[in-house]
Amino acid sequence: MKTILAVDDQKNSLKVLAAILTDEGYTVLQATDAQKALEIYNGGQAIHAVISDLKMPKMDGLALFRAMGANGQAPPFIIMTAYGTVKSAVQALKEGVTHYLIKPLDYEELSIVLVKAIREREMSLELDSLKEQVRQEDAFHGIIGNSRQMTDIFEMVRTVGPTDVSVLIYGETGTGKELLARALHFESSRHRAEMVCINSAALAENLLEAELFGYVKGAFTGAVSDRKGRLEMAHQGTLFLDEIGQMSLRLQSKLLRFLQEMTFEPVGGTTIKRVDVRILAATNLDLQKEFERGRFLRDLLYRIEVIRIQLPPLRQRKEDICLLVQHFIAQFARKHQKALQGIEPEAVKALVGYSWPGNVRELKNYIERAVILSKKAKLGRDDLPDICLADTRDPGGEKRCLAISSHPEAGVTLQEMEKELIRSTLSQCRGNKSNAALRLGISRKALYEKIARHGIR
Repeated sequence: MKTILAVDDQKNSLKVLAAILTDEGYTVLQATDAQKALEIYNGGQAIHAVISDLKMPKMDGLALFRAMGANGQAPPFIIMTAYGTVKSAVQALKEGVTHYLIKPLDYEELSIVLVKAIREREMSLELDSLKEQVRQEDAFHGIIGNSRQMTDIFEMVRTVGPTDVSVLIYGETGTGKELLARALHFESSRHRAEMVCINSAALAENLLEAELFGYVKGAFTGAVSDRKGRLEMAHQGTLFLDEIGQMSLRLQSKLLRFLQEMTFEPVGGTTIKRVDVRILAATNLDLQKEFERGRFLRDLLYRIEVIRIQLPPLRQRKEDICLLVQHFIAQFARKHQKALQGIEPEAVKALVGYSWPGNVRELKNYIERAVILSKKAKLGRDDLPDICLADTRDPGGEKRCLAISSHPEAGVTLQEMEKELIRSTLSQCRGNKSNAALRLGISRKALYEKIARHGIR
């Protein structure tokens, strides 16, 4: 049985309306003013439609509709109005009111309008449910993609996840390495415990050591009490070491010892602690080359790379871009309360044609920006950042570096090229180092080091 909320400050009219709706099989809740109607609406009872007078003291029907929709979508809302306020009723329709009826009411018309409004809302909810189901089918633990590369990776995660082996995830910045690590964690028997993350590139060596292994009171200035490290926090769960290639050799050695014995000593302490932790790691570096350069321990590489998973950059799985765009538009339209209905084909073409050096993270940021700034029903080509509209990819699909095309014939050194590339990228990003690092495919820490080394100001 459907429940209708009827609102009218004229008590006699309200009683007649309630009686007629009751005879038609509806449960009717009555309110003689908008404030009372809001109290009923917020009381938690399911309301399938609202019929409200437009002109009421203190708060009119349109204000009531707005209040009901403030924290979500209001139920089907039908306005009752006299001839003299039809203009106001038309304005209400523009704001999303379902229908308006002229007083005195034609109750046959009311019956038809009610049935239609409730059915349309039910169909809309069913469609939303189907869309969500489709999105879930294209998502794997929050990772969007149905390209061959990604479905192969999902199958690998299903196979490897339930084991306790260490996994090393390779991938460029922004490809979703942490999301993949979480998928491995949730596929494992450890999913009820914590997955604890630490970024090796985000902290100085001493801070990283203290964060990873914990410390005892008095271990260093400011250590006023004992503190657990991430290893201990992850007991019986998973520890995710992001950007492990940025870890110093000394810390690599200490981590290797832990992996060999599953025991460690907090910084400044002598008590040996034992934990049960699964190690997952990620990097955007080639660790074999880092070993050859003397910057990574071979034995540690063997320990953490029992299974290797390579996440492809977005430019190599372009068939997933449309899925990602639709997902992000829906996500940010809800977040920012925008009534967006999708994206124009020309805009999709521009997005697919761009090479996405910052991968999924860059795409996500650009879509959120477009959703916030768009004033249309659908995102158009002109809503996209200029960088998406003027890509520099050659016919073979490889991105050209503009700096190379402007070299003098005598040539330049690799160091000069790097300096010029960083300088031009910073200029394009208006000095924003986070965005510049994203475009360059390196960590912020690495960018700061290169800026200092080249003396860029």
